[in-house]
Amino acid sequence: MAEVMINAAFAPFADQAPKGAKRRKARGPKVGRSLGGVVQQLRAAQPLMGGAVGRPTGRQATPRIPTGAQYMARWHRSAAGSRGYKLYLPASRPRRPKGLILMLHGCSQNPDDFAIGTHMNALAEKHGLAVAYPAQTRSRFNRASCWKWFRPTHQHRGVGEPAILASLTRKLMREFGIRRDGVFVAGLSAGGAMAVILADLYPEVFSAAGIHSGLARGSAHDVVSAMSTMRSGAASTGSIPAVDARALPVRRIIFQGAADRTVHPSNAGMIVAAAVGDDVVPTRTDNRSAGGREYARSEYAGADGTTLVEFWMIDGAGHAWSGGRPAGSYTDRKGPDASTHMLRFFMGKSA
Repeated sequence: MAEVMINAAFAPFADQAPKGAKRRKARGPKVGRSLGGVVQQLRAAQPLMGGAVGRPTGRQATPRIPTGAQYMARWHRSAAGSRGYKLYLPASRPRRPKGLILMLHGCSQNPDDFAIGTHMNALAEKHGLAVAYPAQTRSRFNRASCWKWFRPTHQHRGVGEPAILASLTRKLMREFGIRRDGVFVAGLSAGGAMAVILADLYPEVFSAAGIHSGLARGSAHDVVSAMSTMRSGAASTGSIPAVDARALPVRRIIFQGAADRTVHPSNAGMIVAAAVGDDVVPTRTDNRSAGGREYARSEYAGADGTTLVEFWMIDGAGHAWSGGRPAGSYTDRKGPDASTHMLRFFMGKSA
């Protein structure tokens, strides 16, 4: 069984780790005091912020589109900024899709790569959903195309990347006549962290979020703290802003690899704690296997008794989309199919 690093921040969820997992004390990176030490940390963080250890396994290609469906390149402009994106419209409902999924790629990925690896277009076709894949821009200081989830500017409502993405989503909702209960957001790694931010800040836009290998809003405030949080988890749940209980509830399904060496598994616990509280116990737990991997799945109910959070901890899985397609990067063909279960959860169906 995989070895899982668990610290105090993950204590409320320690019993959800796959049976037989070993514990050891998490050791974070040493923080240098000199300018040279900081520079070395930033250089060391580049492959880490790139989304995975080593090279991506996928091959660059264009997603296969069924006859009658559309997959087009578009550009969105807003007061907060602009981004390009790919839009998939299902052949079954090209003019009036039943819903919309905003898919946020991880570092070193792009919309086409992410669409191929998650096979989300094929699943959306079955359900008559549209899928939007925003593309993060490359720059001198962001060569890996990472969403800036770790900077305070992008952790608040009305500014930065969250405002751009929310504006894009609202635009598509108006264009296709889609209501909030049919609007969802999902992402991997940095994209998963940004999906958490959007769920926290724009509950009137998104009804559910799918987070794979992500991090909680407020768990970092710059590149150095992001590197520390990713490697060893946040110091305490007190550093994470709680979700506003007065806002519309945004249901969340969370996937995390127990053997992830890029995003510490405790970060998944932080996301759960921010959504339901760190002293809430699961209403249902089970341990099963799928695709050659064992997993522990827990459900947390909201005030009305409906499932608010579904949390999957996958034994032996690293920093990759569970059940993904090998033609895309950062995917693991083994394990439960994260895309299928996200769609099932979005549609309000139980496992």
